[in-house]
Order: sequence, then C-alpha cells, then structure tokens
Amino acid sequence: MAYFRRNAEKVPAELVERYKQEQRKLARKVILEPVDFDHVELVAGADSAFIGEKLILSVIVVLEFATMREVEVEYAVSEVEFPYIPGLLAFREAPNVLKAYEKLNNRPDLIMVDGHGISHFRRLGIASHIGVLLDVPTMGVAKKLLTGRYREPCSRRGCRSPIVHDGEVVGYALRTRDNVRPVFVSPGHRTDLESVVRATLMTTRGFRLPEPIRIADRYSRDLKGQVRP
Repeated sequence: MAYFRRNAEKVPAELVERYKQEQRKLARKVILEPVDFDHVELVAGADSAFIGEKLILSVIVVLEFATMREVEVEYAVSEVEFPYIPGLLAFREAPNVLKAYEKLNNRPDLIMVDGHGISHFRRLGIASHIGVLLDVPTMGVAKKLLTGRYREPCSRRGCRSPIVHDGEVVGYALRTRDNVRPVFVSPGHRTDLESVVRATLMTTRGFRLPEPIRIADRYSRDLKGQVRP
C-alpha cells in the first residue's frame, strides 16, 4: 500500500513501531571508525527532492576528492511509497537514493548524504541507513538539527560544538564559513566524529555547504523542473 504525506496520520501505530524496530536492528550494524583519507579518491553527495506528493527524485554526484572536479551525476525518480513520519525519513528516501547509486559507473569511497547519520533518535539517520545497506563509508550533512543539544560554536570557520543526545556526542555543529550558520555533521557508517569534521572542511569551497552536498542539491532542484508529476 502506498502512503503519502497527507496520509501519515493513518499509518497504524504497530506499523510505525515495526519500522522503528528495524532501525534499531540496523543501528547495531553501524561501524564507527576513522576514514583513511589517503585512500579517498572519489567522494559523492546525495540529495532528494519531492515532486508534488507522488514522486521523489534522488541525485548522486561524484567528485574527485582532491579537486572537487565533477566526475559523474546520476538520478532516479520513483513513486513515493512511505509517508512523512519524523525519524523515519530513510524509509521514504533511501530506496530511491540506492536506485541512483546503482547507476553509477564510478563508485565513491565516501558518500555525504543530505541528512543525519547517528545524530538521530535511534542512531540511524538516512546516512547511517544507506551506509549499512551499502557497507560504504557515509556521513550526514544537515542544514537543521534533528535531535540533541549544542552550544553555538564561535563565528570562525572550523569552530565546532558537540551535539549531545542522551549523554552521547553524536555529531557536531560546524562552522564552514566565518559568520555563517553552522551545518550539522555526523558519522553515518564506517566514519567517525573527527573524520566527518575533516571531510566537511576539506570539501567546502567558499559556501556554507560542502561541494558534494551543494552540487547534489543544485542538480536536484534543476532536474525537479524537468520531471512532471
């Protein structure tokens, strides 16, 4: 059965709990480990956009890590089959992101996902969800906080403040430009807290968002205008 955003309140509570249990199960498979940046040649950014209520468009852009030169862009469009339920975003977006990923000729060594990693109620945001399913290093880069608390970092580029949820540091509010709002970065899978900060700063080129996420977001907006519901 296809559920759309307007039908979210009709989803049975037992079905919601089943998906939460699935998240807890996948969260136990998350591995947190440093990234060996000497072996990262390609980095990807993944972003999704909705076209009306019935279609989702997901984009993956692959860049050279050292230069941010664009190597490949792929996208997928599918019908939305899961409602908007806070905390269960991955079940709504991840299947279509994986469809775009399968089209790639150049597989990335690290994927940045527009969303959260372990900075999530059950430690399984969309970046962690995708990372576990692919067993590829992933990280979340989000424009807004999902859960936890943080203190505003200083106004200079590189300043960061830990995001704490249930007594655990699950990510950082990170300033990527002087006097610009921070982004919220967190490990997804096969990355760790220090690695995601380093990757974000290494791939930021004068904008608030790191290039893989910024370019993927740009493509998702451009392609959205070419697809009709």
